[in-house]
Amino acid sequence: MCFALPEVKIYVELHHNSPFLVCMDLSLAKKETVDPTYLWIGPNEKPLTGSYQINITQTGKLMVKDFLESLSGLYTCTLSYKIIKSQTQEEKIITQTYDFMMFAYQEPDYSYQMAVRFTAKSCVGRYNELLFRVLKKTLDNLISDLSCHVTEPSYKCHFVKLPKHGLVPELFIAFQVSTFAPQWKSACNDAVDCEDNTNYNVLQARDRIEEFFRSQAYVFYHNTNKTLPAMHFMDHSFQMARMDSCRAGFGKNEGLHSNCATCCVVCGPGTFSRDADVTCETCSSILNYGAKVCP
Repeated sequence: MCFALPEVKIYVELHHNSPFLVCMDLSLAKKETVDPTYLWIGPNEKPLTGSYQINITQTGKLMVKDFLESLSGLYTCTLSYKIIKSQTQEEKIITQTYDFMMFAYQEPDYSYQMAVRFTAKSCVGRYNELLFRVLKKTLDNLISDLSCHVTEPSYKCHFVKLPKHGLVPELFIAFQVSTFAPQWKSACNDAVDCEDNTNYNVLQARDRIEEFFRSQAYVFYHNTNKTLPAMHFMDHSFQMARMDSCRAGFGKNEGLHSNCATCCVVCGPGTFSRDADVTCETCSSILNYGAKVCP
């Protein structure tokens, strides 16, 4: 007699160990099983045996060590055990099959889109460009020790009609804060918690920049003896939003991976992703997990 249960999805962080997969359901675990045997089949459709990466216990539990993209896929365990009638010693073999889909994942790389506004004397002249360059250099210096920098800076001058005022020229400044990608990629090739470290630095950079503008507002608006310069930061104008990106071979898919919706999950067969993409793209010729290009 043979039974098959629904597939279970498991998400394992890259270079970490998987949880133990139990070759038994909860109801059966509460009963005794006679002469149980366990057969694990891996993604390559070959039986799994103990190795430096594969750990199978005597009770049929499986753990995969140092999980990689290539280890993603279907893991199937077949449990066989006997039911014995006490009176006749008649034996019946029961077989149950358990399917586990294991996926490698990474935390997304963080960056922050930020926007601020400054008052301006005019929308023409060189002073706007000068302030813009000084501001970028100041912010870069503020976060350079974190291996972070300001990218994609831009500004535009607009005339704004304020209540009880005429048209006022204002600078709308936008920029991103992210890590220096080349340095981090070389350091992250074999690091276990590299994404945690880089994201922590980006969060530190975010906090420093937010505090910088908060202090600007405090100086200008809480020191009554200080004359406001013609060009200054506008209080409450600081805005920011986190922007996630995934590394090559990984992507987000809330529909397919609802239990790991914020994760960058390895791209499956038939899909790929380039560096800094957020989702995996379709490519029918790809047969493996973690593809970075479409042949």
